[in-house]
Amino acid sequence: MENIVFSPDLTIADNVVLENLSGEIETGLLGANLESIKARRDSRDISALQSFNDPKSQFFDPTVLSTYDLRHLRRTLPVVVDKNVVAPYIASARRIVRHETDVVMATHLILYFSTSVPSAIWLFYNFTYLHGVLHFLMQAWYTGSYTLMRHQHIHQNGVLTKDSSLVRLFDMYFPYVTDPLMGHTWNSYYYHHVKHHHVEGNGPDDLSSTLRYQRDDLFHFLHYLGRFFFFVWLDLPLYFFRKGQTVNGARILFWELFNYFSLFILYQLHSKATTFVFLLPLLLMRLGLMVGNWGQHAFVDPDEPDSDFRSSITLIDVASNRYCFNDGYHTSHHLNPRRHWREHPIAFLQQKRKYAEEKALVFHNIDYLMITVKLLQKDYDHLARCLVPIGQEQIELSMKDRAEMLRGLTRRFTEEEIREKFPRAGQKQKEL
Repeated sequence: MENIVFSPDLTIADNVVLENLSGEIETGLLGANLESIKARRDSRDISALQSFNDPKSQFFDPTVLSTYDLRHLRRTLPVVVDKNVVAPYIASARRIVRHETDVVMATHLILYFSTSVPSAIWLFYNFTYLHGVLHFLMQAWYTGSYTLMRHQHIHQNGVLTKDSSLVRLFDMYFPYVTDPLMGHTWNSYYYHHVKHHHVEGNGPDDLSSTLRYQRDDLFHFLHYLGRFFFFVWLDLPLYFFRKGQTVNGARILFWELFNYFSLFILYQLHSKATTFVFLLPLLLMRLGLMVGNWGQHAFVDPDEPDSDFRSSITLIDVASNRYCFNDGYHTSHHLNPRRHWREHPIAFLQQKRKYAEEKALVFHNIDYLMITVKLLQKDYDHLARCLVPIGQEQIELSMKDRAEMLRGLTRRFTEEEIREKFPRAGQKQKEL
């Protein structure tokens, strides 16, 4: 397909998914109704993806590094290194992590505690501006992967094994060390994302909802960003109080205020180190979270805005899925928030027909950041080229028609429309 771009850096799973969708498009353009061929292709691809996740399969392929798939890593390393370093490390890490596929979780924790933590401590001991700038740049590079590792952590109640009490204790408390270094305030990600966002699902009571905004308008985006940036510390507790969840409200208010109080004390002790170690990552993280959420929920179907299929999107791209634990499969995540990150490509192919029936959107060769940028530039032609059409209706659209379809999904909702489409706002509950 001339508009489908297969990046050499895609994960193996993403390559399988994109090849599958590309074949579907070719069949659709031919006008052929070859259901048996489609079914065989789906069955083959789903079985392949499942074998990658199955520790008992000869094709089992654990994730060790974000940068490389294991099979590629082994092709590039000398055999002696693979045999004496990589293989023993994988064998040990598989016993430590919660899921045997997730050796990368151990890799990342080793990385953060061997670089971020000692670097931060040294800045308070012997600060230099060069070290401060380099430290911040390092943290800026880490924050995406770290946040999505924590995303897995808060939904799965940990990323390390439960079999060892010592490992389980570390798994429970390491975020209190690393979260502030990456720009998160203590426990706020859990309360905002799990206890709030996944309950409301971008509905009108969701503090990060995009419904009331024109999603291709810069001033609307700045309002959206500014409210979260400056008032989430108050808005979130008030949300819980309004919902009758007094304990959750009191807890998040305590953690937010205690976090800011701690930053104030640290600033008094060492303003320069605190700025580079804690404050700049905090500002960057607040910006990144809202830019990302805007891209994730920018396209909302006016007919069924409460549908997870029609209010979130799927991305098949390098940044979201290789470096950020399949964060691109956002629709799949909203359909089942507790689904393990390695299961998203499988679930997507298994439900591909449902995605098409529900007019879900799939993009490739673009991440959430650039979706937000292109929306604010009103560059719908670029977004149309990144769309991977699913279902005959989308496949038959011209590029111009795709662009107009996308434009129509970014319109702000009036309060009257919100009352009509969300008659029971705030009452929708999901399994978290």
